[in-house]
Amino acid sequence: MSFLNNIKIAVIGGGSWATALIKILSEQPNVQIRWWLRNQDDINHIRKFHHNPSYLSDVHLSPKKIKVFEKTTDAVKGADYIILAVPAAFVQESLQGLTEKHFKGKRVVSAIKGMIPDQNILVTDWVAEQFKVPLNETCVIAGPCHAEEVALEKQSYLTIASTGNTTAAEFAKLMTCRFVTANPLEDLYGVEYAAVMKNIVALACGITHGLGYGDNFQAVLVSNAMQEIGRFVTALDPREREISSSAYLGDLLVTSYSQFSRNRLFGNMIGRGYSVKAAQLEMKMIAEGYYATRSIMEMNKSFHVNIPITTAVYSILYDEQAPAGVMEELKKNLK
Repeated sequence: MSFLNNIKIAVIGGGSWATALIKILSEQPNVQIRWWLRNQDDINHIRKFHHNPSYLSDVHLSPKKIKVFEKTTDAVKGADYIILAVPAAFVQESLQGLTEKHFKGKRVVSAIKGMIPDQNILVTDWVAEQFKVPLNETCVIAGPCHAEEVALEKQSYLTIASTGNTTAAEFAKLMTCRFVTANPLEDLYGVEYAAVMKNIVALACGITHGLGYGDNFQAVLVSNAMQEIGRFVTALDPREREISSSAYLGDLLVTSYSQFSRNRLFGNMIGRGYSVKAAQLEMKMIAEGYYATRSIMEMNKSFHVNIPITTAVYSILYDEQAPAGVMEELKKNLK
């Protein structure tokens, strides 16, 4: 793969984060983007008007740099990188028709902050198993960064994590532009699990906000959540890591407090009395934390880590316990 000349990147997904990533990559003079979207109406609109009508519609999409495809097999053809930017629950469906040969010689980038539902497996591990992609040829994109602020070209920071330094370092260069700084980090699993769990914490923050808890309590909740994430990540992948760095703490903070956080919004609706189904229907977007909560709880049956915040969210979402009562009990476990 030539890093300097004509890099082809396939992007799988048509949502706000996929659109934001395409905007960032379009800043690079040496990149060509091959974009797969599910919705045919959106495909037709993008080809004609050069913006995504469903997400970040103000972002101009250069027809010289971006080609849109109806089939994933066509989108990934000849690509150097494949970026996965669909909700974790739809990864398997979105990649139907692709085989090991379609991934051969390509690097895979996960922009998904969730796990494969029912299998309780990280997206990078699933791709490695399903398509025989070497783990050192994969990386993940972590925040702190919201798609909406990328669209506004507000200064943002990303962490690109991998098991080795080369893949992350090279892709970080592609993700660095006028308004984004991307840094490589050699901690694939730590960053990926932390990204999964921070969505659960954002749900908890939203629930407490919906219940009327104030900033003081949420500060305590988030600080305890950082400790919870640290315990769980260390149990799964023990190594020395700076858990207060932006890849972990920064991503947690922006997801827990931002107006753009769909997980916080989802939790807020639950705290205000919405049922899970009603909240999902009204949002019309996927809150990854909903699925992640069950996956982490299932995994923890083997690790037995103390995760009271995740347990509380699970009790509300899956055991249908009253949010007010659950949060009253959670208060006893926070310090």
